[in-house]
Amino acid sequence: MQKRRWKTLGLLRKLLTCAIGTICLLALLHAHVRLFPCSEEAKLPDLYKLPMQQEIGYQKFGEGRSWKLELVPPHLSRTPLPGRKLDGASGILDLDKLWKPPPNRNYMPCVEPSSNYTYPRESQGYLLVHTNGGLNQMRAGICDMVAVARIINATLVVPELDKRSFWQDTSNFSDVFDEDHFISSLANDVKVVKKLPDELENATRVDKHFRSWSGLDYYQEEIASRWMDYQVIRAAKSDSRLANNNLPPDIQKLRCRACYEALHFSPRIEAMGKSLVDRMRSYGPYIALHLRYEKDMLAFSGCTHGLSLEEAEELRIIRENTAYWKVKDINSTEQRAKGYCPLTPKEVGLFLTALGFPSNTPIYVAAGEIYGGDSHMANLQSRFPLLMSKEKLAPAEELEPFINHASQMAALDYIVSVESDIFIPSYSGNMARAVEGHRRFLGHRKTISPDRKALVRLFDKLEQGTVNEGKKLSARVIEIHKRRQGSPRKRKGPISGTKGTDRFRSEEAFYVNPLPDCLCQREMSTMNSSLLLSGR
Repeated sequence: MQKRRWKTLGLLRKLLTCAIGTICLLALLHAHVRLFPCSEEAKLPDLYKLPMQQEIGYQKFGEGRSWKLELVPPHLSRTPLPGRKLDGASGILDLDKLWKPPPNRNYMPCVEPSSNYTYPRESQGYLLVHTNGGLNQMRAGICDMVAVARIINATLVVPELDKRSFWQDTSNFSDVFDEDHFISSLANDVKVVKKLPDELENATRVDKHFRSWSGLDYYQEEIASRWMDYQVIRAAKSDSRLANNNLPPDIQKLRCRACYEALHFSPRIEAMGKSLVDRMRSYGPYIALHLRYEKDMLAFSGCTHGLSLEEAEELRIIRENTAYWKVKDINSTEQRAKGYCPLTPKEVGLFLTALGFPSNTPIYVAAGEIYGGDSHMANLQSRFPLLMSKEKLAPAEELEPFINHASQMAALDYIVSVESDIFIPSYSGNMARAVEGHRRFLGHRKTISPDRKALVRLFDKLEQGTVNEGKKLSARVIEIHKRRQGSPRKRKGPISGTKGTDRFRSEEAFYVNPLPDCLCQREMSTMNSSLLLSGR
């Protein structure tokens, strides 16, 4: 009898176990939990799991669709990814550490003028400015011309944007920037007007190419003396016309106020940019990748690594036919070995993987049209499927007002890049430098600057088969970039031994790093007192 009872109990236990298992399976199927074939992905909690292909609009390459022009992803509200240990190429990597910003050592913006600073004196005349270059070159030039107007005691006419550069953008100042805010913000520094007075429209004016990297003496003596003969001075170019260093503190602080407080983007650009940031944030913390792999960059730099012979020849012809690009004969192999070439999309993928970023990391690609399109993006896309762009995050009708204006599209990328959790540029061009400087000003947000010279040596060994992807490569890449993550440091001066313009050219640009001029280290006790007083 006892044996029969035990058999009955055993049978009941088995039936109960099967029933529980069936209920659990049905519950899982009802919750639409995706079962990953990969054992590593199967271990991840829900927030780490990649959306299904139809969710992110991902399509395989070769189906006639661009990597950019895919379906709009769902703008789901997600909390930031929780920190956890992941098995990566370099062993156990802590995601918290990957995303953690560098210590800012209590540096905070300090751009208020000194007690000796005065309101603008009576103007001597009007300064017209023709800016040149792309968006970020023009931004830096505009801010420098604000300082120049103060130095020579001029009324600044709202600058004219470059409409003749490679991008052929017809945007006016008010299309890109908030004109009224710009004028009112600078009221205590420089008088700014929207246009010349009617009586001076036909007045004789002097056109000047201001000398590059000039200091106070040049502007006060050579340029200001022109007021004796003219009421209007026109600056034919605006880029790099003011020295990076050795200027009065109040002039340096004015440059920062102009750049970070006065020169806001237009309201519609700001609104669209904020919307893109919110949509990226719906995926959790994100990287903004400035992938400088557009046709103009490759043609200008002469960098052809990984391109076909036909593509290399197309770029050579563009360079040959662009009159204002002075250097025509460029050795691509030498350029790349010296670290002068942007990383290719494939190399960026290797770099991010070696740093330890998992494949489900959301990445915003801040770029124009990538040269070669899908053929050059396939490797990066396969490593990081959550590769986003303006075109992926917003439907065509939302982007329509900006689409044919390179400066306005670049402004959207700038906003998403400044607000990102991590910013990584593939090349140290004008946008990369501007974004890095702005992020330093805002509290030294994490910016990883690839050591391209060191990386291409490693990647070449990888290509030759003398090094493999894995722990050793990852450890080496991480070690190289330990001190390249945007932590506070003073702006670098000229390279020792350089002279003349080469000396100025070798300096770190003012807007790349506004420390020490516009950032001050606050004592912890002072900061605590401020927080208590503000009631936070």
